[in-house]
Amino acid sequence: MHPFQLHQKRAVVTGGASGIGLAIAQTFASCGADVVLIDIDPGKASAAATSISESSGRPCSGVGCNVADEASVAQTFADIGGAIDVLVNCAGIAHVGNLGNTSPEDMDRLYAVNVRGTYLCMRAALEPMLRAGHGVILNMASIAATAGLADRFAYSMTKGAVLSMTLSVAKDYLAQGIRCNCISPARVHTPFVDGFVAKNYPGQEAEKMKALAQAQPIGRMGTPEEVALLALYLCSDAASFLTGVDYPIDGGFFNLR
Repeated sequence: MHPFQLHQKRAVVTGGASGIGLAIAQTFASCGADVVLIDIDPGKASAAATSISESSGRPCSGVGCNVADEASVAQTFADIGGAIDVLVNCAGIAHVGNLGNTSPEDMDRLYAVNVRGTYLCMRAALEPMLRAGHGVILNMASIAATAGLADRFAYSMTKGAVLSMTLSVAKDYLAQGIRCNCISPARVHTPFVDGFVAKNYPGQEAEKMKALAQAQPIGRMGTPEEVALLALYLCSDAASFLTGVDYPIDGGFFNLR
């Protein structure tokens, strides 16, 4: 048996209809988990869940939810019901800007999804985990949480908060059998990156993609599947000795620059 299996585990993945969240949902299902996808777009969530269920043979459902809205999160988790063995918070949005050109509206928008959304979903999953006496929470942070990245003021703020929340939850619920970790990727090649480059650098896509790849010493961006395999390990029983960890997956960003 695969050492990082999730048989008889029920996993909820936010932001699960695309990018890293989708890769995590696919990987978890392929390793035996019953997966619930949460996404702002209910149509995308449903389509992704159907595809995962057909390919993995595991139960998978897709639910529309605005993670920034307390009522939406409460209703979604009430509808999910039952046990939650694993929660992965991948829902998030990005922003490009420094202190001077980041507006209060930008700050509020980033905070609402990346910080408040992570908090609300952790809080909603807490009670079923406490009832069961065990659970795993995995949050998606970023190298931006601990590194100074140019023009990522609001985004860095939110990911720093995600890291701090992770450490607090790990400390507060250790005795109740709940592990909480986060992953800090460097740049990962997702559809968001393609769309961002196409929108902001028309005609310069190849040059910009090369620059983005070279930001990591390894010479390329990561893939969602690589992050998903790390998430699989951290959420499996094989990582039962790990909690309160900010786990980098960064192509040498921190240590080899």
